Amino acid sequence: MSITEQIVTNKKGKAVAVQIPLTQYKKLLELAEEMEDIKAYDRAMKRKKEFIPFDEAVKEIKIKRKKSDMSL
Repeated sequence: MSITEQIVTNKKGKAVAVQIPLTQYKKLLELAEEMEDIKAYDRAMKRKKEFIPFDEAVKEIKIKRKKSDMSL
């Protein structure tokens, strides 16, 4: 991907910002989101895999919610 940028400078000539076309900005956002998804996937795959039945998971969630509601 080739980026067409314009560098914005202040009165002293110091670069303070970069301007890019909106289409390129949107593409960069998509790529950043994709990288976050990849990182999340990699973290999930490194974790110890322990599978429990769906019904048991729902029960555990309900118990945790009750406990957190009681502490409020």
